[in-house]
Amino acid sequence: MSLTSTEGATMSAPTLNGVKLDSMTGRCFLLDTNVLLHDANALEVFDEHNIILTVDVLEELDHFKKDKSELGRNARHVIRKIDELRSNGALKDGVLLPGGGMLFVLVDNYVKYLPAGMDGSIPDNRILATGLYLIENKIDLTFITKDINARVKGDALGLRSEDLKSQKINFDELYTGWAEIQCNPEIIEKFYQGEEVQFDGEYYPNQFALLRDNNNPKHTAMGIFQSDSKTLEKLKHSESHPWGLSALNMEQHYAIELLQRPDIELVTMLGQAGTGKTLLALAVGLQKVVEEKKFRRLMVSRPIMPLGKDIGYLPGTKEEKMETWMEPIVDNLQFLVDPQLEQSSDKVNYLFDSGVIEVEAVTYIRGRSLPQLYILIDEAQNLTPHEIKTVVSRAGKNSKVILAGDAYQIDNPYLDASSNGLTYVIDRFKGQPSFGHVTLAKSERSELASLAAKLL
Repeated sequence: MSLTSTEGATMSAPTLNGVKLDSMTGRCFLLDTNVLLHDANALEVFDEHNIILTVDVLEELDHFKKDKSELGRNARHVIRKIDELRSNGALKDGVLLPGGGMLFVLVDNYVKYLPAGMDGSIPDNRILATGLYLIENKIDLTFITKDINARVKGDALGLRSEDLKSQKINFDELYTGWAEIQCNPEIIEKFYQGEEVQFDGEYYPNQFALLRDNNNPKHTAMGIFQSDSKTLEKLKHSESHPWGLSALNMEQHYAIELLQRPDIELVTMLGQAGTGKTLLALAVGLQKVVEEKKFRRLMVSRPIMPLGKDIGYLPGTKEEKMETWMEPIVDNLQFLVDPQLEQSSDKVNYLFDSGVIEVEAVTYIRGRSLPQLYILIDEAQNLTPHEIKTVVSRAGKNSKVILAGDAYQIDNPYLDASSNGLTYVIDRFKGQPSFGHVTLAKSERSELASLAAKLL
């Protein structure tokens, strides 16, 4: 069996571990480059199934390997992993993967399989062409890519195309951090009197509960489950006003409770614009650092750009480069230190100049050890699960990490509500005694902002 390329040269059909394509059995996954850049361990998540890479993928990995961002680190990791696997045999014939499947690298050109209207000079199209060649030879193939448009093109070509399913969660069933429990009025009275109240059912440590009277819906009580996930206790900080800020709704009360508790080391807050995530986190942070001296300083960080790009290309010092990206944080700080905004700029500058607040780019947190810090990562929905792991794993002894974001406002083209780092952490950490989460639903910024978030 032989094929003729578009240049007219004759080439033999590639074999997969010595088996001709027309007799190959088992599932195969053709990976796009962005899958490996998104998850450096993607070669290990397909269990006993086979993985196919094209030479275009290797070329693109080579292009990214010098990048100083998370993409570059992932590219270097994948290249090293493939190099290690070469000790198991020749890549063109297939090498054994840890899960039991095989990894194959195909180097031939299959652009002749593309429709006349598709540009064969585009790497993504050449990868799709390889997929078309494989399915024509009866391979049970799935094309895996983080690129929505590539999935659309693959589907239009008749190629089964999917997103990477590892690290994806069901966003519709995402843990909200609280539950409403219908109960008899006697239970609520018992709870208010300080007696121990227990509930059967699936609840998590630090999950909130709104007790509602079966007979009188307005008769309610707010509580939080202890580490045994059965016993409900009163909120300890429901009446606190960190840095003069008051909670305006139930979810904000829950958020303040989580932010104030010293035993909860990781807090996540999910909500649309205007729900108060950043403002509440900063208010409690200033209270803990300035007034109570519980932490050395307040560190604030945001993803600089989609895909975790570096800020090195911007002019000026690192602080000057960060100014534009930190403006939303500064706006909240100005409101907290001076609601009338008369001398807010000078007061905020003092907080930075005195070292009370430190600003750091997410990309520079890697490698640091951060003990006794109150760390706020804003816009965390723009981070990948691996980037989130990098940030949280930097937290040192007696530090507290807050991740805040809106899963519906994602700028990273390869992330969505189900695959971003923030929702991944919420799903994986629920049930841990040192973790707390709350989803904030009501916008308190203004009536106009609330209406816009609802209607637009």
